[in-house]
Amino acid sequence: MPTKILKDFLDKNNVKYVTIKHSLAFTSQEIAASAHIKGKELAKTVLIKIDGKLAMCVLPASNKVDFDLLTKSLGGKNARLANEVEFKDKFPECEVGAMPPFGGLYGLDVYAEESLSKDHEIAFNACSHTELIQMSYKDYEQLARPRMMRFSYHTKL
Repeated sequence: MPTKILKDFLDKNNVKYVTIKHSLAFTSQEIAASAHIKGKELAKTVLIKIDGKLAMCVLPASNKVDFDLLTKSLGGKNARLANEVEFKDKFPECEVGAMPPFGGLYGLDVYAEESLSKDHEIAFNACSHTELIQMSYKDYEQLARPRMMRFSYHTKL
């Protein structure tokens, strides 16, 4: 079951969503295969530091963050991957690495890859390595209000 914070947030905003249980998986490739979801429709959350401030990047599981492109998209600000020590306490109800892509719930800015907007639905970790939430992309964008930009490149899953 999704965490209470996430579920209450979605329910309060009258969002229709489906919970998908899958076998224990940690990588995007394993999750997509286990849940039978296309890599481009599985949104992964990557924690980054921008000029020392923690933020979220949300991108298709079949993509990787291009930090040169991200830095350029951010107007030259210094961006790097955050390490686990820098963010694990920020998401106490989530398993490490299974954060949902709603930075506003945690006081974080959210940057979403433009290509996600082409999907009718997206799925993402529901604070667990065995559960996903699937919902319409439009609802996600309306609730998360991410800054849309190009910052990733496609890889094979």
